[in-house]
Amino acid sequence: MIDRNKKITRRGFLRGVGGLVVAGGAMAPALTVFGKGAGAGRPNVVLIIGDDISDSDFGCYGHPHIRTPHVDKLAADGMRFTNAYLTTSQCSPTRCSLITGRYPHNTGAPELHSALPKGQVMFPKMLKKVGYYTVAAGKWHMGSYAKGAFDKVVGGGAGGEERWLQCLQERPKNKPFLMWFAAYDAHRGWSPDKEAKPHTPRDVVLPPYLIDTPAARKDMAQYYDEVQRLDRYTGLVVAELKKQGVLDNTIIIFMADNGRPFPRCKTRLYDSGVKTPFVVHWPAGMKHKGKVCDSLVSTIDIAPTILELAGLKTTETFQGVSFTPLLGDPKAAIRKYVFAEHNWHAQIAHERMIRCGDYVYIRNAHPQLPQICGLESQCPQKELRALAKQGKLTAAQMDPLLEPRPAEELFNVSADPHQIKNLAGAPEHRKVLDKLRKFMDQWQKRTGDTTPPLDQATPDRFDRRTGKPVHGRSGRPKGRIIPGQSTGASKINDPGPR
Repeated sequence: MIDRNKKITRRGFLRGVGGLVVAGGAMAPALTVFGKGAGAGRPNVVLIIGDDISDSDFGCYGHPHIRTPHVDKLAADGMRFTNAYLTTSQCSPTRCSLITGRYPHNTGAPELHSALPKGQVMFPKMLKKVGYYTVAAGKWHMGSYAKGAFDKVVGGGAGGEERWLQCLQERPKNKPFLMWFAAYDAHRGWSPDKEAKPHTPRDVVLPPYLIDTPAARKDMAQYYDEVQRLDRYTGLVVAELKKQGVLDNTIIIFMADNGRPFPRCKTRLYDSGVKTPFVVHWPAGMKHKGKVCDSLVSTIDIAPTILELAGLKTTETFQGVSFTPLLGDPKAAIRKYVFAEHNWHAQIAHERMIRCGDYVYIRNAHPQLPQICGLESQCPQKELRALAKQGKLTAAQMDPLLEPRPAEELFNVSADPHQIKNLAGAPEHRKVLDKLRKFMDQWQKRTGDTTPPLDQATPDRFDRRTGKPVHGRSGRPKGRIIPGQSTGASKINDPGPR
């Protein structure tokens, strides 16, 4: 939570940008504080969302070979966050969480292919009501109700970015705007970027939990190519904003919806799956340039932040907290804890995570089930299973195939950034474990989280031990119980500990 001194920091910061007026710690809602005319002077917002990309896969995050010059430049001229966490490492639940500022089980759409239910409050719609022109372009994946938050919703080509510039060029020039730019890059399967130099297996840097074979390196290099294409389009967006003369007063937020599509990354609650690249660029509103913020941030904090900077009050439905103080002081703190969840993603799952200080605690309601997700034909899955049969995997590489798994995991992420050594059974870490157990209990109770019985949960689409399809249906089977359903969590606004 923000202490009194940090509130003073926020007031001082907001008075210095955009002519905002703050009274009693709250934004003044009158449009006239920004200038003449409805919405005049409000900051524009461009939210760029990559698909299946981990935070380490950018030059500005320390990758030595991947080519991401445009995101790196945004970070150099803006602020890079090192501890920004998603509320889940899954596509559609992340997007529904992001647009509502709520945890997945509180959106009513906690599982893959779940549409956002009617009645949920969405921050783009709030902007739209006060005169913003709102557009979503590229990947969607939130259902039909969410489209009402936008003036325009358009698709995209191979990478999802192909109509982004058109949306900027065709916007009404007398309104502030929100552009929700969502890429398909770097989701499988791979599609080469003909406009850029491809990466090679020699460029690949593999973490210790991934297998290292020629096929795996080639596969990772193709993933890099899609990250590079997203970066290239990011550069084109920045160039267009500059050409139109609106770059300075446009808040650009660059992020991803979940970790890279490889074992022990996507869907999982390790940092490789749930920590997102997060860069904020806003020349007119940020006094710092090239700063790095190590403070904890959750993606449910994005909605209240954007609303605050647009001069709007948030409603009680938003469970996040504005990270505006961090833009003025990267050493400030807005929360002590971040939480995340892993629910059905073509297979039954119920895992929960809390990060506090240097520690990450993960609770697994179904430790008897291995946690490998994907088709048998995908390169990492196929080779991983083959090498496991030959006894050639390390303990870290074997993790997705473990059965049973640990019911609890505890990691010191400063000492063990890849989260390999489970400290849950170590006596010297018992106090930390008990503390995080307590806060996890509080969060689950206060937010109405529940664990559906296995026989009533959404069933597996793929066999966990072979990767073969269990049935031919696509999408999510209906009529099963989802987390939070029995408590009415979609109507619970309590955010739990922060």
